[in-house]
Amino acid sequence: MKQLPPLVISGSIAIDRIMSFEGRYREHIQPEKLDSLSISIFLSSLQDAYGGVGANIAYSLALLGDAPLLVGSVGKDAVLYLEKLAHDGVNITHVFESALPTASFNVITDADQNQVGGFYPGAMFDSDTLSLETWRDSSPLVVVAPHDPKAMRRQVAECKKWGLRLCYDIGQQVSNLPGDEMAEGVRAAEILILNDYELSVLSKKTGMDIALIKKTVPILVTTHGKKGSVIEGARVPKPIEVGVCKPTQVADPTGAGDAFRAGFLHGYARQWPLLACAQAGAVCGTYAIESVGTQNHRFSLADVAKRYQASFNEQMPK
Repeated sequence: MKQLPPLVISGSIAIDRIMSFEGRYREHIQPEKLDSLSISIFLSSLQDAYGGVGANIAYSLALLGDAPLLVGSVGKDAVLYLEKLAHDGVNITHVFESALPTASFNVITDADQNQVGGFYPGAMFDSDTLSLETWRDSSPLVVVAPHDPKAMRRQVAECKKWGLRLCYDIGQQVSNLPGDEMAEGVRAAEILILNDYELSVLSKKTGMDIALIKKTVPILVTTHGKKGSVIEGARVPKPIEVGVCKPTQVADPTGAGDAFRAGFLHGYARQWPLLACAQAGAVCGTYAIESVGTQNHRFSLADVAKRYQASFNEQMPK
């Protein structure tokens, strides 16, 4: 059996507060009053949950039977959280304990699944120990997901220095990272994953038009929510349109993209065709959509394979 590369997931580890209301943001926001915006939303639900992009990706990878190595920083308030991750199969030996509180993400979702969130970095800013040097000689597949901008910059540089395979997952940090730093990430990446809005922001801030990004990065995966995803890039002769796996219910879209990344990476580490990688990602993302919170879904590899076949009328590779 071919040896798989270590899957090193560097990203945020957070304790989330997930809220929703039955109305729509567009019913509350007056465009002509954006300079003095002041709205109050009556919430219909509130739930505290474990999250953070890095931890979310690692969690779903562990459900698939992988042994992801999580790199991140938490506070002393995350002891039970780390125990849970370890129990689920995530390697937490490279998680640093900070004197600062664990990062937190507070998000409010409306009836149209639009979201407004606020992120408090906390321990994420205590990232000086988060180096990739441990894996410089082990040919890992490294995911640099959203966390402390200075750590993301350093880890991209480390991937370039040591020739590590990089999946650059900018996510919502596309709004906070300088354009020149993101351009370095694009040039260093083997895989770039982001949604269509983030791609537009990335293009604007880096000064790289989208056509140039597609020519620069070997594999570009752009997600379009309920419309599926598209795979392009320098290694992709023509765009690959990827469908969706229909959910049985839409409980909460938060974390669906992270689960998609886990499914994609599971297949990519095994050298599956890119279409199969993204279809596995679509199935994993659907499980996340069907439950509230980013780590409350459960599935096995067999569950995903069964649903994959039902959704795409073909067997999932092994």
